[in-house]
Amino acid sequence: MTQEAEANLEKVNNQIISEFSKTLEMFSLNKTEAQLFVTLYLHEAPMTLDEMKDALGKSKTAMSYAIRRLQEFSLVERVWQKGVRKDLYEAREDLYKKFMKTYVNRWLESLNLQISNLEDIQEDLDRYPHEQKKLFEHKIHDAISFHRSLEDVFTKIKKNDFL
Repeated sequence: MTQEAEANLEKVNNQIISEFSKTLEMFSLNKTEAQLFVTLYLHEAPMTLDEMKDALGKSKTAMSYAIRRLQEFSLVERVWQKGVRKDLYEAREDLYKKFMKTYVNRWLESLNLQISNLEDIQEDLDRYPHEQKKLFEHKIHDAISFHRSLEDVFTKIKKNDFL
């Protein structure tokens, strides 16, 4: 392959990584995590941390942190190859299902936390005089209702096995 052809392929690869990673960032991955996932997804073989570092031009520490986060979300897995002493990682293949499951679960966890925090605030209102309390009761009730509506939507998505 000529140098020009290699340069063109590298350019296309970088464009794919850039555009695909922008989508993944919408799923609450940071830029490095998203770029690393796309790099692993596009790569034909599992990669070591050193290979990832070289591919993205980032530090080995950054790659180690990003790979751990991607493992937490079950988006990558460590694999074994005979004769290779370093850890190897590859992207899991079922993108839609993995990302949607991760995204829905993160939303549900966040919503549960927010509802709990709002309910705590609502309970704290009992300590204030009635006229001050009245100002916030309606707003907190609406905020909790909004969060519960979102929770219902994400729970239905999860239950209907769209994932």
